[in-house]
Amino acid sequence: MSSTDAREAPGFSLIAQRNNSLSSSGRYLVLGSLVLVSLTISLGFAAHGAWPVLPFWGLEMAGLYLAFRQVDRHAQDYERISIRGDRVLIEKHEARRLMCYEFNRCWARLVVEPPARGRHARVALRSHGREVEFGRHLTDDQRLALAQALKQELSNR
Repeated sequence: MSSTDAREAPGFSLIAQRNNSLSSSGRYLVLGSLVLVSLTISLGFAAHGAWPVLPFWGLEMAGLYLAFRQVDRHAQDYERISIRGDRVLIEKHEARRLMCYEFNRCWARLVVEPPARGRHARVALRSHGREVEFGRHLTDDQRLALAQALKQELSNR
């Protein structure tokens, strides 16, 4: 969890995003290293007569490439919630797609479901039959802390 820029108008703002340990170029450098090491081993086996290893090497590398591509596609995902005056704005950026939701602060109701067996804590805003969940990239403890902060902020009218 991190706050946004203090230069913005007074209010509440929070951004939740993934913890990415590698940059995009770093991920592809790791993938390239795995391809090179695996190809070297596979060619060694093929040179000793075990040529059926090569098609399986190709399938394995294709699977790794798809997995790395999926991680890269979602690396910039984030969620932002802002409260300014009577407006509550939620932005969700998922897989290079931006979705924006706006609620009236007076009508927005906080929905909190604590963690249960096999299920994560859930935090959402609801108004006029529409509900938007928030905190996908947060731990259960962070979601509950967010719920407390939102509850306090929504009640400060």
